[in-house]
Formats: sequence, C-alpha cells, structure tokens
Amino acid sequence: MLSALIHGVRASPGCRSRNRVNEAPSSRKNAATEPAAAPAVAVKADPANKNLQQSTHLTVAATEAAQAALDAAEDENQRVTVAVVDRNGNTVVTLRGDGAGPQSYESAERKAYTAVSWNAPTSELAKRLAQAPNLKDIPGTLFLAGGAPVQVKGAPIAGIGVAGAPSGDLDEEFAQAGVAALGK
Repeated sequence: MLSALIHGVRASPGCRSRNRVNEAPSSRKNAATEPAAAPAVAVKADPANKNLQQSTHLTVAATEAAQAALDAAEDENQRVTVAVVDRNGNTVVTLRGDGAGPQSYESAERKAYTAVSWNAPTSELAKRLAQAPNLKDIPGTLFLAGGAPVQVKGAPIAGIGVAGAPSGDLDEEFAQAGVAALGK
C-alpha cells in the first residue's frame, strides 16, 4: 500500500474541483455532501523516470501505521501515544491510547521528527550524543529511544514516534511495528 501512495498521485478526500468556485450558489448548496469530482487528467507515475516528482502524501498509510503501533502497545498492556510525521517533520497523525500520560503527546511527535530528520532510529541517535552532545540542543528533537524512520529505497519519507511505555526500548518496538505495517 505504501508504494501505491508513493508512486501514485491521489486527491485528498473531500477535494473539490476548482471549477466549483465559478458555479452559481444554488448549484453549490450540497457541495459538502457531494462526492469529490474526478480529476480531469489521469496522471501515471513512472518510478524509472529520475526526473519525476513523486507524491509522498501519507494520510491513509500514516493512520494505519499509527494504529498498528498503538495496537502493538495495547497488546502488551502499555499506554502510549503514537505520532507520524512526514518528510518535512509535519505531524500527519497522532493517536493517544487510553491512559497515556500527558507528556507522551509531545514526546512522540519529537521522536518521530528526530527519526525522520536523521533517517535513523532514535535509539541509535541517542548513542551519538556522547560524540556530539550539542545535537540535543536542536529544536524539536528528542534523543530517546522510541522513534523510527519510514524509508523508501533508503530515503526517509516519514517518521513514527511512540512515547509512554516504561522504557524507550518498548516505545521503539511499537514504532517498528508501525513501520512494519506499511510493508504489508
């Protein structure tokens, strides 16, 4: 499914044609309940074309990955929050499990941001602090285990962060479950 999102161009749910703006108000009354108009031109992505700008819109996949990570935590009776960010570090989805602590929301987002920024699990990045302690001063980052990058052909396209379990190792295990769900 992830490759379909990466290699295809999809309209967001509820997206309307620009031509609707020019219609008379009476014909727009039910715009919110009408299905989105089909795109006028079909666009096919060719992964072999190196000049192709590919879409990395992850809304559907991000939600499924976050739910898989949350399910993995709930299977082990852990109360966590899961965040998924896109390649630019923007939050795409955040799911807070029942009973997750108030600090877990921001921590999950920061772990996801850190993982996608360095294209590495945050547990590995935390080990780098010994050689470069100033890394922790970069705004928005959190160098604790629990973040995992989502990669396509080795390049980061998203990050998944989990926070709230009693150890970062568990948080990262659940984040990896979210990554694994994208490969199915």
